Amino acid sequence: MEIQGKVKMIGETQTFGSNGFRKREIVVTTEEQYPQHIMVEFVQDKTELLNSYQVGQDVKISINLRGREWVNPQGETKYFNSIQGWRIENLTEATPEGVPPVPPAEAFEPATDLNEEDHDDLPF
Repeated sequence: MEIQGKVKMIGETQTFGSNGFRKREIVVTTEEQYPQHIMVEFVQDKTELLNSYQVGQDVKISINLRGREWVNPQGETKYFNSIQGWRIENLTEATPEGVPPVPPAEAFEPATDLNEEDHDDLPF
């Protein structure tokens, strides 16, 4: 599964327990009629994937949905879900250095002052 949107927040890497479990969270805002703020967690060595991303970038994150069962001390069973990321891609269009971006077609005005004499009769 995948989620696409704009990075709203990137958290710091957190370490838990004596085994050194690491987790890092990112929030992505989807771009749809009713935008959603989706929190995705990256764990262990995947936390480092977020180092090269910043707030405001458009990204696509490949995710897995995880679910787990937990029985509390009173014997009640609870269920928890999480969204776990395993790949992230930058969707922001990068322009190579030294090459100016191409403006959209709407930025140009149509030529209205052409005369028939100005027409070139070249065959191509």
